[in-house]
Amino acid sequence: MKILIKNGRVIDPASGTDSQADVALAAGRILAIGQAPADFAPNRTLDATGCIVAPGLVDLSARLREPGHEHEGMLESEMAAAVAGGVTSLVCPPDTDPVLDEPGLVEMLKFRAEKLHQARLFPLGALTRSLKGEVLTEMAELTEAGCVGFSQAEVAVVDTQVLQRALQYAATYNYTVWLRPQDHFLGKGVAASGPLATRLGLGGVPVAAETIALHTLFALMRSTGARVHLCRISSAAGIALVRQAKAEGLPLTCDVSINSLHLTDLDIGFFDSRARLSPPLRQQRDRDALREALVDGTVDALVSDHTPVEGDAKALPFAEAEPGATGLELLLSLSLKWGREQGIDLMRSLAVLTSEPARVLGASVGSLQDSLGRLVVGGVADVCVFNPDAEWTVTPAALRSQGKHTPFAFEVSGSALPGKVCATVVGGHIAYQAA
Repeated sequence: MKILIKNGRVIDPASGTDSQADVALAAGRILAIGQAPADFAPNRTLDATGCIVAPGLVDLSARLREPGHEHEGMLESEMAAAVAGGVTSLVCPPDTDPVLDEPGLVEMLKFRAEKLHQARLFPLGALTRSLKGEVLTEMAELTEAGCVGFSQAEVAVVDTQVLQRALQYAATYNYTVWLRPQDHFLGKGVAASGPLATRLGLGGVPVAAETIALHTLFALMRSTGARVHLCRISSAAGIALVRQAKAEGLPLTCDVSINSLHLTDLDIGFFDSRARLSPPLRQQRDRDALREALVDGTVDALVSDHTPVEGDAKALPFAEAEPGATGLELLLSLSLKWGREQGIDLMRSLAVLTSEPARVLGASVGSLQDSLGRLVVGGVADVCVFNPDAEWTVTPAALRSQGKHTPFAFEVSGSALPGKVCATVVGGHIAYQAA
């Protein structure tokens, strides 16, 4: 299909492009940016007047709930939510049921996703079998099946020797290990340690749960040379350690969740289970440190941490409720909101959703490496067209995801957020167009 996106403002953080231009797409690739060839005859024309034409968003953390948790989300619903939010590529952790620790499971999941012709799916393979932290998986076979890295999801590796061996193996074959730093024993609470958790009588997760895990991991990285991506850093102290490690030259990247970027533990209110999240919401000083770290590049990417949860699992006392919130459709808007509040331009607000997460993925995406998260002639035609001045109200009914729970949504009037996606193009085909 030939598509012409005309009259839009093209912003590509990877190249620094910010100009009024048309974008011509053909055969799944970007044919031209600027003046389309004279003989170009589009099958579809998208009028982007007043809109931003940006690379498709790349989300490094989105649970799709298949296989095993279809009552909370299905590939069809969550992929539809992704493209409605402008997300054209997403990474899913391995904590499905069964766990993604066998090549056949990974191939099946990728096949199911490709048949939907919506967002691109990049699975993470399990670092250890069944995520038990005991026996390493066959990383080479999982990579051949399509895994872009290896993760324990939310499950910490208790045995440090196992973690060391995993990093040694990954370093040998240049694989990236994706880990959320949290000490197994200190991380068993349900809210961030502090006055609010004490007042509400909730089990606390101290900042030390994150910093102890980071110290251990950095020591192992120094001895093994492994490349690590840290998932969803949540504290000011954790950010300070990441900044030091990067200055030291460790091969390290990290991301932060949209929830931690905008909310604090005070948003738990009177035991609001929508704010039951992992990592837990921390204090304002932590949130402010995360926001600044995303501005200065200490944090590489912003993620939705999309985790759809069914109603019954949220309609429980706070400590018993399942952690998680839907986020794919909020990712762009919450990045724009952060950018406006921090006084930074659209280029940086979009970079943390496009070129920077694509850089984290690097060579693991194969032939897409040079065009994922960017607009380049000859590159893959993944495009997000959105109106930065339009606002929309987050309500459960407005969400396409099967999961309707997020701290930003209320039944009648939720948060009014900036930025409305008008169209999403994946591989040269219109995967979503607003009514």
